[in-house]
Amino acid sequence: MNISYIINKVKGAKSWTRLALTVLVLLLAGLVSAQAQAPAKKTATTAKKTATTAKKPAATAKRPAATVEPADSIDIDAPDYIEAEDEEGIEEDMEGIDDIEGDASDEVQLALDEDEITVTDKQGNEELIEFPEAMTYDLDSLLNLYMSKNYLSGDNDCQMKDVNPVYPKEVYIERLSRIPAVMELTYNDVVQKFIDRYSGRLRYSVSYMLGAANFYMPIFEEALEAYQLPLELKYLPIIESALNPKAVSRVGATGLWQFMIGTGKQFNLEVNSLVDERRDPVKSSYAAARYLKALYKIFGDWNLVIAAYNCGPENINKAIRRARAASGKQQEGDAITAADKDYWHIYPYLPAETRGYVPAFIAATYIMTYYCDHNICPMTTRLPAQTDTVTVTRNVHLQQVADVLGLDIDMLRSLNPEYRRDVVPGLTKPSSIRLPLADTGRFIDNADSIYAYRADELLNKRLEVTINDDVPTYTRKGKLSRRNARAMRNSRAARRGRARGGSAVTIRKGQTLSEIAKRNGTTVARLRALNGIRGNNIRAGKKIRVR
Repeated sequence: MNISYIINKVKGAKSWTRLALTVLVLLLAGLVSAQAQAPAKKTATTAKKTATTAKKPAATAKRPAATVEPADSIDIDAPDYIEAEDEEGIEEDMEGIDDIEGDASDEVQLALDEDEITVTDKQGNEELIEFPEAMTYDLDSLLNLYMSKNYLSGDNDCQMKDVNPVYPKEVYIERLSRIPAVMELTYNDVVQKFIDRYSGRLRYSVSYMLGAANFYMPIFEEALEAYQLPLELKYLPIIESALNPKAVSRVGATGLWQFMIGTGKQFNLEVNSLVDERRDPVKSSYAAARYLKALYKIFGDWNLVIAAYNCGPENINKAIRRARAASGKQQEGDAITAADKDYWHIYPYLPAETRGYVPAFIAATYIMTYYCDHNICPMTTRLPAQTDTVTVTRNVHLQQVADVLGLDIDMLRSLNPEYRRDVVPGLTKPSSIRLPLADTGRFIDNADSIYAYRADELLNKRLEVTINDDVPTYTRKGKLSRRNARAMRNSRAARRGRARGGSAVTIRKGQTLSEIAKRNGTTVARLRALNGIRGNNIRAGKKIRVR
């Protein structure tokens, strides 16, 4: 019995059995190496179950994760209580799993999907390393993007899509060394784990990213080249956003390059209620290039630059100091050497996600270069029509442009992702709208019609309003009653006290204004002015302001 067989049992079994089998998969995953050395039990019941599983070859082929996971090729023995399972009940429940592809995110994911990997060091200690968030994105969310639905399609001529060859580590080392790169692309067990992830469970996401790269990589390369940066940095958005221009992380980082608001503004990306230039592929790419260049001036090492891009330069400096302290170096006396700034030297002192960030970048660079060697087929790309921009100096809604020019509103949104609510604030400052090249002239010719179309409905912010004065809310001077005048004075005095950040005390029984004034270093007249008091009458238990 192998792991893929157990996983199929998990899908088909009844609820209580599914729970038991799920726990079994998790327990046996840590015992694979020991179980692989033990002789397999070939009982008649096991043979019957194997035959039952073999009846569903098409369903198994539809799940690439089952065919590419290394553990699936290792036979393990099932406990006796599974051998004694009610065969007929399980077989009946398994009849409904023919369409596994449409159920890709169901119970099997409990056994297969994690957001972290486990690495065991030479001493046998296990370490959990978090995946970059983009490595956990659902493929369906990527394929539902406008560009994906309209310009990407599967390659029907691709063969062996579900077969992922496994190579000796010397092959991976040799391939990484052949990539033309300025940056250091090293190999170790952690890098191998990320390569396995990309070539295994994420192979269809890689297929999407290879297709989407035709849209975005020229923009990335142009920005990096403008600042004389290594062009292999173009793969950074692979692990930042999976080439999803609408990506928003759990902490609010946005766009292809995943800028936080503060960092984006630091590099001249405008962010307000209507505009978010972090979503603009061109502007964010040039901002990212400036940021990467600034980080290199600080650290002088590209691996640390990538790590700092993820967790911030402050955390990298902390890791360097902790690594130096662990080595017995004085923070002030000993000069910081290149060895002190080695990413793999400070590795244990980095945040959990950053420990996986550089290995993920190396793995992404590898898989985007050697995808053919792992039978990953890029999605076929049809490049969109050429575009150009028009500048507007009045507020305009994208729906106005779409309706008057007869364009698809989703297409306009994909071309202008920086406008968060479809409003182009040309009145604030001259703003650009990107359009298909053939429609820029039509926009200019029909500008007045576009601005006027449904303007009251789509751009409904009022510039001037009148106040309803049917019921007066004021009283003429000299007509206030004594009670109202006193209330107004008290209110003004209270507001003055709050504005000055004053303090108050509670009046005790028997206290007088002069006693309270003396105790708090003030005067009776001051107390009267602060609290709007006339005379000397005060009530115990009430608050009185003294400052």
